[in-house]
Amino acid sequence: MKRNPHGWRLIIGMAMAVLLSFGILPAASAAAPPEEATSDDFRNPAAAADLAAGKPIEASSTTQQYVASNANDGNVTTYWESNGYPSTLTVKLGADADITSIVIRLNPDPIWGARTQSLQILGRERSAGGFTSLKARADYGFNPSTNQNTVTIPVTGRVSDVRLTFFSNTGAPGGQVGDLQVIGTPAPNPDLTVTQLSWTPAAPVESDTIRVSATVQNAGSAASGATTVNISLAGQVAGSAPVNGLAAGASTTVTVEAGRRAQGSYSVTGLVDPTNTIVEQNDDNNSRTAANQLVVGQSPGPDLRVTAISSNPANPAPGASVTFTVSVNNRGTSAVSATTVTRLTAGSTTLNGNTPPIAAGATATVAISGSWTATNGGATLTATADATNVVAETNESNNAFARSIVVGRGAAVPYVGYEAEAGRYQGTLLEADPRRTFGHTNFASESSGRKSVRLNSTGQFVEFTSTSATNSIVVRNSIPDAPNGGGAEATISLYINDTFSRKLTLSSKHSWLYGNTDGPEALTNTPQADARRLFDESNALLSATYPPGTRFKLQRDASDTAAFYIIDTIDLEQVAPPASQPSGCTSITNYGAVPGDGLDDTAAIQRAVTADQNGDIGCVWIPPGQWRQEQKILTDDPLNRGQYNQVGIKDVTIRGAGMWHSQLYTLTEPHLAGGINHPHEGNFGFDIDSNTQISDIAIFGSGRIRGGPGGAEGGVGLNGRFGKGTKISHVWIEHANVGAWVGRDYDNIPELWGPADGLEFTGMRIRNTYADGINFTNGTRNSLVFNSSFRTTGDDALAVWANKYVKDQSVDVAHDNHFRNNTIQLPWRANGIAVYGGYGNTIENNLVYDTANYPGIMLATDHDPLPFSGATLIANNGLYRTGGAFWGEAQEFGAITLFAQGQNISGVTIRDTDIDDSTYDGIQFKSGGGTTPDVKINNVRISKSNNGAGIRAHGGARGSAALCNVTITDSADGDILVEPGSQFVVDQGCQNKSSTS
Repeated sequence: MKRNPHGWRLIIGMAMAVLLSFGILPAASAAAPPEEATSDDFRNPAAAADLAAGKPIEASSTTQQYVASNANDGNVTTYWESNGYPSTLTVKLGADADITSIVIRLNPDPIWGARTQSLQILGRERSAGGFTSLKARADYGFNPSTNQNTVTIPVTGRVSDVRLTFFSNTGAPGGQVGDLQVIGTPAPNPDLTVTQLSWTPAAPVESDTIRVSATVQNAGSAASGATTVNISLAGQVAGSAPVNGLAAGASTTVTVEAGRRAQGSYSVTGLVDPTNTIVEQNDDNNSRTAANQLVVGQSPGPDLRVTAISSNPANPAPGASVTFTVSVNNRGTSAVSATTVTRLTAGSTTLNGNTPPIAAGATATVAISGSWTATNGGATLTATADATNVVAETNESNNAFARSIVVGRGAAVPYVGYEAEAGRYQGTLLEADPRRTFGHTNFASESSGRKSVRLNSTGQFVEFTSTSATNSIVVRNSIPDAPNGGGAEATISLYINDTFSRKLTLSSKHSWLYGNTDGPEALTNTPQADARRLFDESNALLSATYPPGTRFKLQRDASDTAAFYIIDTIDLEQVAPPASQPSGCTSITNYGAVPGDGLDDTAAIQRAVTADQNGDIGCVWIPPGQWRQEQKILTDDPLNRGQYNQVGIKDVTIRGAGMWHSQLYTLTEPHLAGGINHPHEGNFGFDIDSNTQISDIAIFGSGRIRGGPGGAEGGVGLNGRFGKGTKISHVWIEHANVGAWVGRDYDNIPELWGPADGLEFTGMRIRNTYADGINFTNGTRNSLVFNSSFRTTGDDALAVWANKYVKDQSVDVAHDNHFRNNTIQLPWRANGIAVYGGYGNTIENNLVYDTANYPGIMLATDHDPLPFSGATLIANNGLYRTGGAFWGEAQEFGAITLFAQGQNISGVTIRDTDIDDSTYDGIQFKSGGGTTPDVKINNVRISKSNNGAGIRAHGGARGSAALCNVTITDSADGDILVEPGSQFVVDQGCQNKSSTS
């Protein structure tokens, strides 16, 4: 049911009485006369214009769906309304302007009744730190019955941001604006635009080097300084060129070498001043996309590529002998008549196979000679066609193909990670203090390995030498926030074998949370002394494949203008070419989606998903490209139950060309977006009810905070009931509140109750969230997360939460869920892996590194779960530099912590596990109201508990543990410490007496 506007017109007689009796038309107070009012036919002065229309606008609070963007959408029948007082509405003009008046309009419909709003107007120049008053607080009256729904307020000032602060409204419990206009003229400033794009050759083939020319014009009223222009192909930056200073009205043409490109069609975009170093009249017109696409044809001749690697056995145990076959395809236009060598590397092992002649378009299966001995942790397999360069191919950069193989612990990720401090560098080495202090702008504590490298000066660099073929790069980095918050962008220069390759754009938009509180919803984006969540990542596909031994250097050049750069790690990966559209799948382009144009594709994606759900098409295909999504994909709820739509999709298959190629992204923060903003959902990704398969895509959200005023949240990539038959594979999720939240409370829509059962997540890549990575809750059972990687999550990277918000608490207990062969790095809040209640849940073969403040693995009964019962297994995990201090730095957590806060934790086995370099204790039994009886700890190695014991039972801990073959070395507080007053018993009856130090 839609909500009527507050404060109705006073209606005389029976109609008024009836309406009042239903509480629909509360009487409004008498309106004070406005300082200045105009009628509805107000027209802007000829010399000025409305500068606020369509510009970014935000509010300190919002009521229901009456969001800030309604206030400058040009539609007076939509409106913003605040949630109480004082409240602010701020419009960002983008550049300084000389303003003459502010116009506030409300809906002229008589149902809106008279009202008086008390407000102040403030402004801020672009270079200023804070707002100043342009018009003191005053009362302004609105009355549609006298044709006074518009108020014009004269102001004078040069500002780029305008803020209205509301103190009261006689007609509603919050401030209201139907349409906000800022009347004025742009201040003298340059205005850079790209007016033309062209390329040579005009019709290139894959073997051609492409050069793109961009004409840049200064359409403004003042000269511009020097800057750069970025050229992007299919949404990826291909190169940059310098643009000299331009007089007002002047133009220049620059050329960027974009390298060679695979066969296909590419949108071409030029973006001048990409880091906004020039103060302009308009920052929104710096980009231009060519009307025609750049079409690259196939070069005539042979072209060999590897399309698959098969291993036997597929998932070997450590020490097993593994053999391989490789599929080699000739995608060229002519045959390969010679016998060639196909080479496969597995870790440090190199193997070869002979490839027979292959006709054009044909594929050969090549048996690789010899075998590889599987090593714990897995390896990256890389196969290269024509490894000895016998054949002159039309494309020599697509011969390599890489995939991972799972062995032992951790995920077999397809990339190789490199630590900055382990490379060659000129800069400052940052190292964490002995307690790895967190939350006070501690860069090293939030770094992988608790070390990173800071680049302060021009010419400083970090250099890595690759150990495998690569055509992509991911950089985990930190650059400063903008002075007033909100993030900034800056480039860093990438050199390959000492030759400049391209600029990489780094951003702090999604990092830098402030406050000295550990309450996640109390953190803010407003700068303060204490900051955390300091790192983010940037990624780029490179224009060619580079062989092992290639040197990749990240260097701060003179044109790289951030105050500092901190480089933590890079990932180098050989990304496979985009997959082809599967037979039976229908592309979202058939429903109107257009890649890379910057326009919202949600409606097209939703139409395609709905068609699949209705059985009209076989599956949904998301082609290569960047697709903007500003609304959650779900099922329309015809009954419109509740404030938010809580019905997910079902019976749907969605496939993409690969997580590097088919990418959904959103630009609007969830709490500023119109439409669905259900808690823990947001405005991007998919809401799933059951039987849904999603694979080989990326979902890049727009969240910047876990929670805050006005319902601010980061959104969720995948959420819903999930039900039966759902499988998610190879999906990359970033900048969400939660990667995947599995479960809905029973009382959301009881008739749709259906907890996840048999759900599988495989090959996931979840990064840089503000809360959990994947959380199994609301009765999730028989489900699995396998061979997935998590980095910089803002709460538990993996969790089972057996919560009570289920249909039947005796039946709907989270059980038999499994976290296997996952790699978790750098959770900046909470645990690597956690289980809260339930039974039959297992944590096996995982690697957990560098938790900032909590355990690597935790079993707990906080969060009021359903009880533990049956068995819970923690087996064959590796934990490195885990544990930490939290909650005012007063609680020190072990690498593995068992916390029976209220209920008991029973049936626990910890075995075959290595715990190294923990910040505090290795294994810790924490004080609580419950007990932890009969814990079995077998074949566990604990080394170097820096500020704690190997095994510690707190003074209030109760329960027992039996140790067998436990080795403890080099612990600051001793091997086994049962604190005074504790009722916890450690039984070493099975223990080899020589196994502890």
